[in-house]
Amino acid sequence: MGFFDYLYIFAAFMFALMTFLIILRNFQSKFNEDGIRKDLLEEDSAQKKDKTQL
Repeated sequence: MGFFDYLYIFAAFMFALMTFLIILRNFQSKFNEDGIRKDLLEEDSAQKKDKTQL
């Protein structure tokens, strides 16, 4: 195999690795440090504020 074949394999591997890491970071950013989804946490706190105002 030539140099460009190895370069192509390396580029494909790096593309797959970077794609995996981007998806992983995006998924991890949706949770807080306790493992609770941030969007669900905001809805719960907003509902509690509404109940206390009544």
